[in-house]
Amino acid sequence: MANATPASIGRVNASGSEDALFLKVFSGEVLTAFERSSVTQGAEMVRSISNGKSASFPVMGRISAAYHTPGAEIVGSDVNHNEKVITINDLLVSSAFLSNIEEAKNHWDVRSSYSSEIGRALAFQKDKHVLQTIGQAAQAAANITGGDAGTVLTNTGIASATAATAANAMIDSLFDAASALDSHYVPKEGRKAFIRLEEYYKLANATNAVNIDFSGGANGGVAEGKVMRVAGIELIPTAHFVASNITTGVDAGSATQGGSTPQAVNLANYVCLVSHPSAAGTVQLMNLATEMEYDIRRQGTLMVAKYAMGHGVLRPEAAVGIKEA
Repeated sequence: MANATPASIGRVNASGSEDALFLKVFSGEVLTAFERSSVTQGAEMVRSISNGKSASFPVMGRISAAYHTPGAEIVGSDVNHNEKVITINDLLVSSAFLSNIEEAKNHWDVRSSYSSEIGRALAFQKDKHVLQTIGQAAQAAANITGGDAGTVLTNTGIASATAATAANAMIDSLFDAASALDSHYVPKEGRKAFIRLEEYYKLANATNAVNIDFSGGANGGVAEGKVMRVAGIELIPTAHFVASNITTGVDAGSATQGGSTPQAVNLANYVCLVSHPSAAGTVQLMNLATEMEYDIRRQGTLMVAKYAMGHGVLRPEAAVGIKEA
């Protein structure tokens, strides 16, 4: 009797590694989960480097204008320049180990779920670091002489337990934030407002406060629990606010824990961060990558996703923090 020929379901063209295609599936699932879960995609300027430990972002002031005196030579105006160096952090990893015997006993596919959770874990941590950087920008001084600092607004009405009252206070603050950005000559395109969940759903619930309806109009509605924009700013609800004075621990953003400089920023009482992509920068040394390897000594498969990035403030005037107290 002839031997059976196994189907090469994990090999590329029936040759090479037994799990080459499995790794590609795993990588795709991680990347998809990462992209779907991250709320700060596009909220900052991103630069990729192939080697090194840091990258420099140029910061330039505004050029002035003056009336010309007939006959006088036009020689140009001086422009203030500076740079912001953002350093790469340590490698951030998320991993799971799948035992052979446990996988055999299980009645459903856990690898797909693990890959999704790994992607989400990295996305959530990146979001926290980017939001912390925006929070730093809102509290930072100008990067160049003659430039503008970040803006922090306080509105105690946002803390109201009444949805309509809190919503109206938040709307007032968002218009104030838009005004502050306009006064700093920050472009209107690309502005985003990252709002704490409690305040966002008060906005969605207060049908008389914003231009929404029960069925879901152009700006959202009660049926979907969404509010798209206020004052031309895209609203993004997020649970990633770290409500504390961030000086230690994994959310501190120290040189070895997620930030190119220690992010000693107090995000307690902050309910919203409004920013333009020019407010913060991200340097990528190693973009999101995955590895999966069977360990014969431990009789199981180790799945790892990783990236190496750094974050820093670029233009403080492009960020506004809104506090409830």
